[in-house]
Parts: sequence; structure tokens; C-alpha cells
Amino acid sequence: MTVRPRKRASSVAVIDIGSNSVRLVVYESLARSLVSIFNEKALCGLGREVQTTGLLAADAVTKALTSLRRFRALCRVMKVGKVYAVATAACRDATNGPEFIAHAEKICGTPITILSGKREAQLSALGVVSGIYKPNGMVGDLGGGSLELIDVRGGRLSSGVTLPLGSLALQDASQKSLKRAQRIVRNELARVPQLAAGKGRTFYAVGGTWRALARIHIIQSGYPLKVMHGYSIPAAEALAFVRRLRRLVAANALADIEAVADARQPLLAYAALVLEHIIRIAKPDAIVFSTYGVREGLLYEMLPEQERAKDGLASAAQTLNVLLSRSARHAEELIAWTDRFIRITKLPETPDERRLRHIACLLSDIGWRVHPDYRGEQTLNLVCHGNFGQITHAGRAFVALSVFYRYAGLREENESPPAVRELVSPAMLERARVLGAAFRVAHLISAARPGVLPATHFRSRGRKLSLIFEHRMVDLVADRAGSRFKQLAKLVGRSGSIVRN
Repeated sequence: MTVRPRKRASSVAVIDIGSNSVRLVVYESLARSLVSIFNEKALCGLGREVQTTGLLAADAVTKALTSLRRFRALCRVMKVGKVYAVATAACRDATNGPEFIAHAEKICGTPITILSGKREAQLSALGVVSGIYKPNGMVGDLGGGSLELIDVRGGRLSSGVTLPLGSLALQDASQKSLKRAQRIVRNELARVPQLAAGKGRTFYAVGGTWRALARIHIIQSGYPLKVMHGYSIPAAEALAFVRRLRRLVAANALADIEAVADARQPLLAYAALVLEHIIRIAKPDAIVFSTYGVREGLLYEMLPEQERAKDGLASAAQTLNVLLSRSARHAEELIAWTDRFIRITKLPETPDERRLRHIACLLSDIGWRVHPDYRGEQTLNLVCHGNFGQITHAGRAFVALSVFYRYAGLREENESPPAVRELVSPAMLERARVLGAAFRVAHLISAARPGVLPATHFRSRGRKLSLIFEHRMVDLVADRAGSRFKQLAKLVGRSGSIVRN
């Protein structure tokens, strides 16, 4: 029988013609967990003069069309299976928007959908749904031309609203006066009663200029992760930060401004101003930044309902498990093995903790190709900075530390940095140590091969915890495995031994 290789799924691309940037993102395939294989933007400033002239600026149009020619060529070179294109506020508001879109469609070779404000809000919210685990709050997508606001509870969306408060639009309408801009923002947001529903919930900030604010906050606070997606700031701290940043930008005194693209730097104060007033009015408890937005929402919406219902983080971990582990099936068996361990030892575990444990199991062998001296460090970095969503930064740190301890061990020297331990509570850190110790037992006795772990069983009698090997597997028992199991048992307050059945 000839086994034919599985046909590789076609890549998909989204061309996003925004009011400030024109961007191409190519994804490996249309899937629950999107993997971008190419991402490029050009800051063209199409919406720079729309509020005052009603037109897309001529030089911005030229720059945008030039970028689109490159994007079309890139899609051809990369043999992209399907290209989708959308345009937002500047193109829908400008008098010459239809003319520009007609030229752009000829260049791109694909229809371009001009999104209404409500449609843009809906897609932004779907992007957050696809990238944030169980979101509950208000999504705000700040572009160059507009601000979209929409309430989200799990997968349920309200009807969104759109306001002319994009950074470029605000700069244009206020004639670069922050005092005028403040009045405009205050008046526009006063017309949005939906903001009251944000009290005590999360505000999800979407959009490049808000991400630039987050980047500066990460630098200034010395935060140990440089991952933008899921970065969270308590609302009171965010309010103080954006007020201070707005004053520093206005005075040209912001030390970390070089971390932001030149074309975005003049817009920082306007983005800060909008976020400041949203926090004051909506009174959220936290600001969470999402790199998932319109593009991801567009593709998420295209998935069958069964795919949309899947856990995006689990899908990403399963993919990495198949690509990088020695045996994908062994990782699935490890999930069941640790399930039994938790049940027998009666360790308390919430549904969210169980979910993260399962993710850690799927990723527990992805570093085996790395040099043994660096497996812990390299795998920790891979997990901490992985390109996936539906996980908090504390969750990233927990999973990463679990796998770190699996490779690096629980020796005293491993209790100094990594700094990501700052992101987890003492209880989470201890759980990571226990899980890492369990991985060290499981991978040693099985050599990461399937079929071994199901032939071992746990038994708990009083303070004694035993690992029992079925007769057909007794030759796998060794002193080193016994020592590791004793270490694991000690972490859960037991004495441990291995038993040959």
C-alpha cells in the first residue's frame, strides 16, 4: 500500500487598507490557530486630510498603490492560495475613495471590501474572540480614521458604534491642537451610552498606535515579556501612564519614543488622549492589548462553526506538538497520565489550571533537538514568546516554567532568573515545579515513546505514593526513575516508591 503525503493546506492572505497603514499578512492556512508566515506594513497615511479636505492625500495614494503592487507581487512569489482585501475609514469617508479602490482592485487582482463602521467593529470583536480566552468587556479598535467600540461577552457581540476619533482623523480635525482634540474626544464619547457597560470589566485595545503605547509601557516598566498580545495594565495605572505620556510627547520629552515607528510618533498623544477619556468614562478594571483584530476576525468568521468552537491555544499547542515533539501521541498520553496523578493525589485544580496543564503536556517535548545544556532556557523562550493567542501572560509563564523545569531540573541554581517567574503567583510557581517534576518522571521512563505511560498506574495509601509498572514494562524501572519519582512525591507531601506489578 502506497501512503500518499497529505496535501498541504493553501495559504491565505489579507490586504488591509487602513487610514494610516496598508498591510499584507500571509497566513500558513485558514485555521483556528492562525500562523502568520509574512507580515509587512507601509505607513501611508491615507486618512491624513480626509476630515478637512474630504480627500485621500495624493502622495498617500501614490505610496499606497506602490505598496499594493509589491503586495501583489509577494503573493504571486509566495503562491498564496487566496487573497482577501478590505479597506476601512479613510476609503469609506473620502470623496475620492471609490476612485482609489478601483485602481487598487486592478493592482491587487481581487475585490476590495470597504467595511462600514459597524462591520469593522464586528470584525475587530471577532478578532478578539479568536485571540482572547473567554473575553468579557468592551473592544475598542483605534485606527487612523476611526474608533470602533463594541461589547463582547464570550462569543456574543453587541451592535458596534464608530466614531471619527482615529489618530490621524483627530490630528486633522483638531488642526494639531491637543486642546481642540480633547474637546472633540469628550463630545464624541459623551454620545456613546454603551461605554457605561464597561464598568469593572476589561477594555480590549486594538490598533497599531495603542500597541505603540503598550510597547513604551513595557520598556518603561521593565516588564519581563516583550509579547504585546495579552499585555494587561490595571486601569488606574494605565490612566496615569497615558496622562503622563501625553504631556511628555507634547513637550518632545519622551525618552522611549524611538521604540515607535517615526510615522506613528506624532499620533501617540492623540491615541493616549482617546484612551484616557475612555478609561475615565467607561471605568474598566484593566486594559488588555490585543494584536488580533479585523484581519483575524475576518478569517475566524470564515471557519466552520465546529472549528470556531475549538480552543485556539489547544489548536496551536497540538500543531507544535505534531511538528516538534518526538511523538505526538505520547503527549496525548501524558495528558491522561497527569490527569490520573492529579486525581490520585487529590491536588486541587480549577478548570483553567487543568487547561494550562494540558497545554504544558502538549509542549513538554518540543525542545528535544536543542543542545541539552540549553533545552530549558530555549524552550522557555519559545513558549513565552510563542505566536499564539487565548492565553494570558501569567499562563504563558506557567506553561513555560513547567517545561523549563522538565528540562533544567529543580536544582537550586534554577530558582534564580528567569525573570518570567515574576508573572506567576507563588501557588502557580509551585504547580509549575510539580508539573515539571512529573514530566521528568514520565519522559525518563517512556523515552517519550507512546504505549508506556498507559502501562503505569498511581496508588496512594496514607502518605505513601506509588508508581506501579505493569509486568510487561518492569524492565524500564531504574534507580534514576525511582529518584525522580521520590522527588515528585515529596513536592506533594508524600513519600514515593516504584512498584513492579
